[in-house]
Amino acid sequence: TLAQAGDNIIASSHLYGGTYNQFKVLFARIGIKVKFTDSDEPEAFAKLIDSKTKAVFIESISNPKYIVADIAGIAKAVHEHGVPLVVDNTFGAGGYLIRPIEHGADIVVHSATKWIGGHGTTIGGVIIDGGNFDWNTERFPDFTSPSEGYHGLVYWDTFAKSSFIVKTRIEGLRDLGASPNPFASFLLLQGLETLSLRVQRSVDNALALAQYLENHAGVEWVSYPGLSSHVSHTHAKKVLTHGFGAVLSFGIKGGATAGAKFVDSVKLASHLANVGDAKTLVISPAATTHQQLTDEEQKSAGVTKDLIRVSVGIEHIDDIKADFDQAIAAAVQKA
Repeated sequence: TLAQAGDNIIASSHLYGGTYNQFKVLFARIGIKVKFTDSDEPEAFAKLIDSKTKAVFIESISNPKYIVADIAGIAKAVHEHGVPLVVDNTFGAGGYLIRPIEHGADIVVHSATKWIGGHGTTIGGVIIDGGNFDWNTERFPDFTSPSEGYHGLVYWDTFAKSSFIVKTRIEGLRDLGASPNPFASFLLLQGLETLSLRVQRSVDNALALAQYLENHAGVEWVSYPGLSSHVSHTHAKKVLTHGFGAVLSFGIKGGATAGAKFVDSVKLASHLANVGDAKTLVISPAATTHQQLTDEEQKSAGVTKDLIRVSVGIEHIDDIKADFDQAIAAAVQKA
């Protein structure tokens, strides 16, 4: 809806592997360039903007590095250049942990498969337009010029600041067909009914598990915004509500070999690539979700060979700890 061949967008390199690969490979194939920055500073995004830049894209809580973005700062910096900020708020758990539009974001996207659905049963996505961005500029001629598909309709003249979401519906949705089937919609709506209960339980469990692992003799390191050792801890306390997220990462003494053994040894947790499930899920991103990235790209995204990502579920915390304890013991012994 925003970019076409010859245009570019700017993105943080701290992204989910599938998103990074789509930007790097698929977008390039259709003529859209994505310029990545390793920096989290607002100025790093602003300095990459040129006349062909149509959007800046970030994750509210990055996967799997858990950098909590300075949404307000980045929004202010890119708005000065007339560019909208798009935020993937999947790890914001349906807005329960953070609502990017309230911090200055213009467009928010979610993978509804995660906490919105909450049970790993269907695939879906959400696009939310804050309705605050001024599309009436030379940077966005598609919104200010007559549309061939609608008898010369000019989106801005008719829909003003709702132009983006209307164009998304009547062109993107109509022409590309990204509409959910009725049963998928039912499952996602059903998930929304218990979102606050599920997410709060998972968030509470995640903090307790992170603190437990941080003091475990068999664990080398732990990454979670709720720990004072995390680079985003101070900022997370300012902008996140209800907790610090439901996903954490850690490394076992013994490196990647021990990590693989741990994943094979869990009994309560499941070895799955999803996150945001009612069940606790574990995986090694380097060998799965980020495997299509080069070693350098993995490093930039915060993925190391020994990293184990944990999406913490709603089981009783004592059961989760017991499962991890026996799996770590098996992994360390094997290593």
